[in-house]
Amino acid sequence: MSDTPFGFGLPPEEPDDGDEGKKKDQQSGGGQGPANPFGFGGLPGAGGFGAPGADNPFAAMFGSLNPNDLGAAFQQLGQMLSYEGGPVNWDMAKQIARQTVSQGTADGTKDASVGPAERTAVQEAVRLADLWLDDATSLPSGAGSAVAWSRAEWVEATLPAWKELVDPVAERVGTAMGDVLPEEMQAMAGPLIGMMRSMGGAMFGTQIGQAVGVLAGEVVGSTDIGLPLGPAGKAALLPLNIESFGKDLGVAQEEVRLYLALREAAHQRLFAHVPWLRSHLFGAVDGYARGIKVDTAKLEDVVGQFDPQNPEQLQDALQQGMFQPEDTPEQKAALARLETALALVEGWVDAVVHAAAKPRLASADALRETLRRRRASGGPAEQTFATLIGLELRPRRLRDASRLWASLTDARGVDGRDGLWAHPDMLPTASDLDDPDGFVHREQLDFSELDKMLGEAAGGSTEKPDLKKKEDDKAEGDDTE
Repeated sequence: MSDTPFGFGLPPEEPDDGDEGKKKDQQSGGGQGPANPFGFGGLPGAGGFGAPGADNPFAAMFGSLNPNDLGAAFQQLGQMLSYEGGPVNWDMAKQIARQTVSQGTADGTKDASVGPAERTAVQEAVRLADLWLDDATSLPSGAGSAVAWSRAEWVEATLPAWKELVDPVAERVGTAMGDVLPEEMQAMAGPLIGMMRSMGGAMFGTQIGQAVGVLAGEVVGSTDIGLPLGPAGKAALLPLNIESFGKDLGVAQEEVRLYLALREAAHQRLFAHVPWLRSHLFGAVDGYARGIKVDTAKLEDVVGQFDPQNPEQLQDALQQGMFQPEDTPEQKAALARLETALALVEGWVDAVVHAAAKPRLASADALRETLRRRRASGGPAEQTFATLIGLELRPRRLRDASRLWASLTDARGVDGRDGLWAHPDMLPTASDLDDPDGFVHREQLDFSELDKMLGEAAGGSTEKPDLKKKEDDKAEGDDTE
């Protein structure tokens, strides 16, 4: 965890080049995430770093506030103050995300509609990727369809998943805002509390919208962060971002697209055929959010001094850091559960994709290492979500998990390796990543009989066990002794 009050998350991955890498990292400031505790300052929002929208989230909504913008500015302010929905103003988040996407990325690349040729290329790449994966995993195809998205389409398709991730944290903030006043004063202060919650929902919505918009310019599919963000059974790739990703790699565009299609299709297989996995990951995020503690003393000071004519006062308070994780066994367990699960997902995908690509793509090794480093280091948008959700959604132990899955393949074969996904209790733990050989050669629990019994019970089986026969068998065994 970092020392920033709400920008807490996982420590950066150990550099591959040892102490020299650490020195470089310290000099560049990499891997620590934003120092801002709630992420409102220095956000790569409208126009990139240093632009008006970067330091002030309201600038992203109101523009430069020249006379021609004032009408729209006041209209949006009215919408913000009249918001009565949940803890996050998701309408505003969607609007800001679309605006951020429309402004393009820092390299000047603008979003564009996906043409028929690009859609066909993506569909063919996913189809071929699924054929190759059949030899590398026992899990069948999980992609009922393959789609090519623009950045704007990615925003639209993934907002429901972000809502599920962020709402638990935002709910904690909204509840705290209503609880800081004495009960006898809450009735009189109802309008003020309502305004504060509206402002909180708007600020969450603005921040999330900007981060989603920036992330839309970086991702190459629907599973880049290790969580299933898109609709189930739909493998999605972003041709424009794939082109940007592969531009300086010296690898043919077709190979880059096919390798990324392998990763997307592998994720789809895992989430489609391990039904408990999605709820396991999202549940760990929710469990962690429940442990977030709000500094009510600081919040009381903010409420007491709140000036409705100066709504940015709330933003300043959030920047000063009112949110801290609870240092409890439950909180640590939730963190460890999510960290390990993310590493296992990414490690399995890494191992399976490498097995499928290595014999067929000359650039498999280079692309694998590029994706590993990209995934481990994260980008500005991932760091922003670390401040929003309180977690860095990237596995620190990807390489450890990938080695463990590869060892399992050698020791038990593809079926034995993939069979571990049948039940969460069969998966490796954090300590197993420390001792992969011990896990690989340890006898695993067999849940097949238990699952059979549960299935029969669920099916309403009326067949009763022959208890008399069991007693007779037991008596014969006693006589034998």
